[in-house]
Amino acid sequence: MQERKGVSAERRTMELKYPHLFQSIKIGAVTLRNRIIASPTSHYGVEPPAYLKKECAAFYELRAKGGAAAVTLGDTVVHTRTGLMHPYKIRIDDPAVIPSLADTARAIRQHGAIPSLELTHGGKFANVNNIVGQFETQNPTYGPDHGYSPDGKEILAMPEELILEIVEAFGKGAAVAKMAGFGMVTVHGGHGWLIAQFMSPGTNHRTDRFGGSRENRMRFPLMVLDSIRAAVGPGFPIEFRMSGAEFTECGYDLDEGVEIAKLLASKVDLLHVSAGFHDNPDTFVRTHPSMFLPHGCNVFLAERIKKAVDVPVATVGGLSDPAMMEEIIASGKADIVEMSRALIADPFLPAKARLGRDEDIVKCMRCFVCMNQMLNTRSMKCALNPVIGRELEHMHALPLSEPKRILVAGGGPAGMQAAIAAAGRGHSVILCEVSDALGGQLKCEKYVPFKRELYDYVRILRNRMERAGVEVRLNSKVTPELVRSLNPDVLIAALGAEYIVPEIPGIKGENVRFLPALQQENPGFGKRVVVLGGGLVGCETAIHLRDMGHKVTIVEMCEDFAKDAPVFHKRAIGIQFREGITLELNTRVVEITKEGVRCAGPGGKEEFFPADTVFCAAGLRAREAEREELRNTVPFFFAVGDCVSPGQVTQAVSGGYYAALDI
Repeated sequence: MQERKGVSAERRTMELKYPHLFQSIKIGAVTLRNRIIASPTSHYGVEPPAYLKKECAAFYELRAKGGAAAVTLGDTVVHTRTGLMHPYKIRIDDPAVIPSLADTARAIRQHGAIPSLELTHGGKFANVNNIVGQFETQNPTYGPDHGYSPDGKEILAMPEELILEIVEAFGKGAAVAKMAGFGMVTVHGGHGWLIAQFMSPGTNHRTDRFGGSRENRMRFPLMVLDSIRAAVGPGFPIEFRMSGAEFTECGYDLDEGVEIAKLLASKVDLLHVSAGFHDNPDTFVRTHPSMFLPHGCNVFLAERIKKAVDVPVATVGGLSDPAMMEEIIASGKADIVEMSRALIADPFLPAKARLGRDEDIVKCMRCFVCMNQMLNTRSMKCALNPVIGRELEHMHALPLSEPKRILVAGGGPAGMQAAIAAAGRGHSVILCEVSDALGGQLKCEKYVPFKRELYDYVRILRNRMERAGVEVRLNSKVTPELVRSLNPDVLIAALGAEYIVPEIPGIKGENVRFLPALQQENPGFGKRVVVLGGGLVGCETAIHLRDMGHKVTIVEMCEDFAKDAPVFHKRAIGIQFREGITLELNTRVVEITKEGVRCAGPGGKEEFFPADTVFCAAGLRAREAEREELRNTVPFFFAVGDCVSPGQVTQAVSGGYYAALDI
């Protein structure tokens, strides 16, 4: 083939920053283009009775477009009558679902990724009300053993004829997946679903050939794999997702996990090693690591299992740093890395890592906004990525009609995101920030280790503004006079909020600190700290101060803590509170003194909490007066972020982005 003029052979050879991560690998008869798989992810935005909408296909397609080697649809139920964990799950035993599956598989494959489908069954968590699914059904619930669900429903011990029927259903489901165009299937044998319930000594106490010894407990999953292999034929990749250890009482440990993996290895093409078991709610934030756990906290499970088996091994859980992933592959800890939330925060993470553009990767901050959104509204949202949940409309976005001069007032996440989106559409943008640094409230996260990804987001937005040509003016307050002098067509007010100073005697004392104090590496707090307010800000601040060595007490007026946190993040916070933090609920502050905080506790009982420093996390108030002063200074005015209503970074990022798209 003739070379293009001016292009040398040397230039055509790309020097990769992460050569091991972007080395291809063969799984069965299929070659993956790199070592990154978009791990099984559910999307509850499906039409009853659980057919994928075009929006669902667009969600998975974006991950393929972003460079993942394989993209896996999560939680596809193989036996609807007994296995449905939530009414909005894909039901592969319904032939009517096939067209939407085929459309999704084709959308993934057209970008060079392998579409994969996860096959599962809820077992004793099916057809019951639980945190994963709330719905009414007359269908029975089966598990390995007889028992009762938390909501009181009887769980029947699964008879052998039903076991064999479900074994066959897994095979039929795999055959449908292959027919619909999927190039791989994943069998969910972890986290406490049906297959895991049979594998675990903590939930399988049967006395027949499906219980007791390890060999008997493994009989059902091995029969499932045989059924799938018979249905899809040789070479078709089968991935098996297992918990390397269950991290729960009576469950199996890593030693047992290794032995289980050895029995599975001869029947699968890829072992996907995760962690945890649903019987213990605490393990949810280990299965899906919270921000309080180290990145890659479950890698050691895959590393140990990889030494014991001859098939490729994948690791998963809290991974987002390409350098860490490269080290995992290069050192032989695993052959493949899998991610879900990281590819929600930035679907183009693989493509950026391949080009060595680490500085532009938006890293998941593990806040659980995405999961909370799915559970509460059956929709998809990311705190840091405003495109998520709107992928389809962005594929068909209208082009810019007329370039305008835009002034953005405020350099927090809402203002920066608005400036980037507006400049990206061809507008001329000036951003003014009243302080000497960008970031808004996110500047408080700079020295908080478990919020580091959120502070890094400020750097990413700053760099994107520079590349987009946004003019940034620091120490510049936007006033009506400035607006008149610049004469913009559009003003986007992202003025933020100010912290609330409650009317409490002693609140202005020298020992009282507010949010700006957290912008320093060493805020100078005393040994004993009382935090006023048990909302998300107060709770996370308490954990940070505890980690710095302070003795912390939280005083909260309401009956609960972190009511504004996503449900699984709240669970992670609760785990952190078990050590070094005292939580006082239904307690009202009466007075702050030099010695501490005097309160009225439950029932009006007077209590005193000694404190060297008092930190006030009583909330934020929108800068309404400043906002309204600017409203009628321009033809087109938009207000976004905390100056409309104080919220979290989710609302700020989304508000700024979509305001710019409305121009």
